[in-house]
Amino acid sequence: MAEKETRQVTVSIGGMSCAACVRRVERSLQALGGVETVSVNLVTGRATLIHREDWAGLEEVKKAVADGGYEYLGPVGEVEADPVTRAREEEIRDLTRKVAVGAVLSVLVFIGSMPHWFPFLGRVRTDVLHGVLFVLTTPVVFWVGGRFLAGAWGAARRFTMDMNTLVAVGTLASYLYSTLAAFAPAFFEAAAVTPHVYFDSASFLVTLILLGRLLEARAKGRTTAAIRRLMDLRPDTARVLRGGEEREVPVEEVVAGDLVVVRPGEKIPVDGTVVSGSSTVDESMLTGEALPVRKGAGDKVYGATMNNTGSFVFQATQVGSETVLAGIIRLVEEAQASKAPVQRLADRVAAVFVPVVFVLGALTFLAWYWLPAEPLFGRALLNFVSVLVIACPCALGLATPTAVMVGTGIGADRGILIKGGEVLEKAGRVTTVVFDKTGTITKGRLEVTDVVTAPGETRQRVLEIAVSLEASSEHPVARAIVAMGRDEVIAPRPVTDFEAVSGLGVRGVLGGERVLLGNGRFLEEGGIEADPLTPWERRLAEEGKTCVFIACGDRVVGLVALADRPRESAREAVFALRERGLAVAMITGDNPYAAEAVGREAGIERVIAGVLPGEKARLIGEMRAGGEVVAMVGDGINDAPALSAADIGIAVGAGTDIAMEASDITLMRNDLTAVPAAIELSADTMRIIRQNLFWAVIYNAVGIPVAAGALYPSFGILLNPGLCAAAMALSSLSVVSNSLRLRGKWKNRT
Repeated sequence: MAEKETRQVTVSIGGMSCAACVRRVERSLQALGGVETVSVNLVTGRATLIHREDWAGLEEVKKAVADGGYEYLGPVGEVEADPVTRAREEEIRDLTRKVAVGAVLSVLVFIGSMPHWFPFLGRVRTDVLHGVLFVLTTPVVFWVGGRFLAGAWGAARRFTMDMNTLVAVGTLASYLYSTLAAFAPAFFEAAAVTPHVYFDSASFLVTLILLGRLLEARAKGRTTAAIRRLMDLRPDTARVLRGGEEREVPVEEVVAGDLVVVRPGEKIPVDGTVVSGSSTVDESMLTGEALPVRKGAGDKVYGATMNNTGSFVFQATQVGSETVLAGIIRLVEEAQASKAPVQRLADRVAAVFVPVVFVLGALTFLAWYWLPAEPLFGRALLNFVSVLVIACPCALGLATPTAVMVGTGIGADRGILIKGGEVLEKAGRVTTVVFDKTGTITKGRLEVTDVVTAPGETRQRVLEIAVSLEASSEHPVARAIVAMGRDEVIAPRPVTDFEAVSGLGVRGVLGGERVLLGNGRFLEEGGIEADPLTPWERRLAEEGKTCVFIACGDRVVGLVALADRPRESAREAVFALRERGLAVAMITGDNPYAAEAVGREAGIERVIAGVLPGEKARLIGEMRAGGEVVAMVGDGINDAPALSAADIGIAVGAGTDIAMEASDITLMRNDLTAVPAAIELSADTMRIIRQNLFWAVIYNAVGIPVAAGALYPSFGILLNPGLCAAAMALSSLSVVSNSLRLRGKWKNRT
């Protein structure tokens, strides 16, 4: 029986605060009918569901999210404004207000809790002072810290626990204990325990944790800047021809088949094909190339690129989510929402972390209540609260997604689109980089490399004949010869009786003389001897170059050699890869002469020539079987099988759907130095992730015993809940800051 077709939908979710939240949302959505897999990302606030056609639907997704105590923000549009961004901006405003109120009230509560430090409070009765502290603390616990209580209640309803549970239990324990001590001191006096209030611990606990949330929210917002900048590239409106009239409509209303008018200095709204007019277009946002590209009838244009000088009309072919820009945005979003294997490990750890912390907290309470010679209920309770607070797993939950966000954001800024966290992890372990030749190592177009003249002839005359014959041809050889003529300011002369002979060359009459351009066989058929230049042809062919003869009348006058030259960046890229200790190879279907020549010029020693596309994939497989971690660099079309067969597929010169789909990393500019940059960025990102996870684990391994009182017998050191809250907030901030440090490292790099 054939497998049912699966589809993908991504929805935005608000209110998640830790890895345990992620785990709970994933379990809830995974339980829905027809859902195959679910991936939830804490930083982007998005859940990606792979589902069958007969699945539960978005209404059930909304219900499951709401039942878990989170906010369902709807499906993610392909190029529409991000609802998570809007929600995060509102969250930052709300957090700022609450942190400000919490800070003011907490300072007042602290002052009131220290009457021996402030003499003017000495005249206030204790019961009155406690009542004022209760009034000041209550809004901090229930309004400023309301999100923690709501989150804990949502978790309890689903019989789970998360970070909110830790904060809520710790805060309420301190608050309720202090309330009982303030209004029912007789309860403690009957047990021979002096009642103390800890309203300051409760208020500072909430405020400091919320401050950590505010700093995290702001840091997360900065890491999504790359996506927002990509979205801002597209214009808001387009001029379309409908009913013989030119109308300005929102870009969302442009449909495939519309004729769109573009004026000088305007952005092209969607993808399409030019039907009339001509101009030059700045496509640097796609390709990274600084020089504008000439566009005329039949040429492709892409949305969000900038029209320069002329006006033209084009027919829309791809609109909305089908444009190249939308594909880029989608690729970046999917990359930042994906999880590396190390993140999945962190999620599993976080799922069991909270219950373990509660057990440790309970043991701490029992130890402090029963073991000391003079047990104090208050001290046991405070140590219990301290353990819960300092163990909040924020840092663990943020360790991987923040680093992936920063790493993929840096890549997007540099035209390096990385498909996800798993790609980052693999790319950092690459041992061998294999390049395709044509269109990857080389420019993918012929250039004139040599002009050889027969005895008695001049270079000017040879090129004049060649340029005149090829002036109106679109053949790659013709384009290369005409381009050289343009560079050397050689204008074509009129040619009559022009004839192109397939597979051989072209001929005609120039200035009353019969002229031709073609291969050796073409000369033989015309009864012309090529002997004077045959040694040159043989030598140039051994260098992998294509040769054409030029003849006038009944004698050969010259020879032009052409080759697909390596990119200017090829040798630099190969050197950079070798500097990292990586092996470099080139694989091509071209002949050995041409392949070896290109390999020598690019600095590649291992050259495999005469290989068909299917065989490329087999050879890549053999390398992997030999223990190599292989990155394949190709153009994403003919090399698709090899790109898929490699551990990491890297497509160069992007802008096509095939390049994006076949590759794991897409380079948006034809600069091969982006290949070692992508590998280095991946390695740097994985190093940051490992650092984050290490410090998050070490923090809890050290912090929990200290909060439980392990240092008290020897050093008399105890932590109150307020200090634990500050330490917890600092740990989360340190993880986010360490991730953002990666951006600082790459900021000034070329």
